[in-house]
Amino acid sequence: MAMAMETSRIASTTWSWKPAHCWSPKPSAPVSRMPSRNGTWVPLHRPYGPCSPAPTTSSPSLVDMLRWDKLHTDVIRRKATAGGEDVLQPAKPIVDVQQTDYKMQASFGIGTGGRPGSSSSRISRPSAIDDPILAQPMSIDTSIDLPWIQCAPCPMPECYPQQNALFDPRRSRTSAAVPCGSAACGALGRYGAGCSNNQCQYFIDYGDGRATSGTYMVDALTLNPSTVVMNFRFGCSHAVRGNFSASTSGTMSLGGGRQSLVSQTAATFGNAFSYCVPQPSSSGFLSLGGPADGGAGRFARTPLVRNPSIIPTLYLVRLSGIKVGGRRLNVPPIVFAGGAVMDSSVIITQLPPTAYRALRLAFRNAMAAYPRVGGKAGLDTCYDFVRFTNVTVPAVSLVFDGGAVVKLDATAVMVEGCLAFMPTPGDFALGFIGNVQQQTHEVLYDVAGGSVGFRRAAC
Repeated sequence: MAMAMETSRIASTTWSWKPAHCWSPKPSAPVSRMPSRNGTWVPLHRPYGPCSPAPTTSSPSLVDMLRWDKLHTDVIRRKATAGGEDVLQPAKPIVDVQQTDYKMQASFGIGTGGRPGSSSSRISRPSAIDDPILAQPMSIDTSIDLPWIQCAPCPMPECYPQQNALFDPRRSRTSAAVPCGSAACGALGRYGAGCSNNQCQYFIDYGDGRATSGTYMVDALTLNPSTVVMNFRFGCSHAVRGNFSASTSGTMSLGGGRQSLVSQTAATFGNAFSYCVPQPSSSGFLSLGGPADGGAGRFARTPLVRNPSIIPTLYLVRLSGIKVGGRRLNVPPIVFAGGAVMDSSVIITQLPPTAYRALRLAFRNAMAAYPRVGGKAGLDTCYDFVRFTNVTVPAVSLVFDGGAVVKLDATAVMVEGCLAFMPTPGDFALGFIGNVQQQTHEVLYDVAGGSVGFRRAAC
């Protein structure tokens, strides 16, 4: 007897990027999840969703999102095997859109009004210092190592016009420039840009026409009402190139390098972090630290791939197969040998062409009852659901090395009526696991333990 196909029946409007209402608590409200042992968390939201503290008036088009997605992944592929050096750098933005509009965002407090040295611990409770001067909305990025925000003075047009007030380090009593010749300045490596008035300078070139430069600083970072990171190191940007989103003040970097938030807090929280990418109509979280006691078993885990030819900034995993409707597709595992980057900023998952074609064929067969329409924005399997109130879609699962099977949320299979996957340039090219497919899962980066874990229905 043939096995019944696994499906989900959902409303035809589910895949909209422009929901009208927030169906979960605002980011200021508690997130329903078990907190990590010795960990801490901050709310996470989409900048254009209704759950954002200050939602934008319009969301980006699918065409713009996927144009930026291709640009972003092409740049990462070039840098991944070039030792992180910037190659083929354009002098101006390739895509004239606000790229960071598509990244997840969280708010952090930067600076204090307290006295320098009022707390000697690296991590402290806020009672030890005054309240942070300013909450800064920052985009979350796992493919960059160095955190940065725009700082005053920052004249136009050298800086971009952000919605929030600029952070002014002169108003923070815990702010200081990292001195030249210090270990922290020397550790900047490829991000180092020399010295100015004995102050360490940094420079980040994204490789897509965008760049930021300024002074490397230390200050207090407030993660939430119960946790402050003292002497947090970040770039204080006084000039940018290219287009950045006005809804953010900068980037909170979560890459594998020594400068990232994860590395700077590893001694306290352990070298682990997780996040839950929300649907456009809900909110999620970013957590530092591993799962609580007894919680590790709730995650389906796959090994982090150690590849000396890939820069340590990136978190690499390897797929071994795909299931559609509960049935594993006939795809040779060797086509996944190039690995896939877990990336919080990439939107659509990119699969080897052989695997993508098998997924597309199985999906089209399962969706034969619905009229197909022409593709859009590079997505080639799209449908007209105007006459349908509800749609039945086949379940799609990603199978990773180590046996981890991650069943995607029904909202992670399609976007705006199209199959939400794309092919890589070749079967052995570097792939990506995008945030559309990650949404509603808690994705745990257990760097110390050498694995990535997935927990369903976390936000």
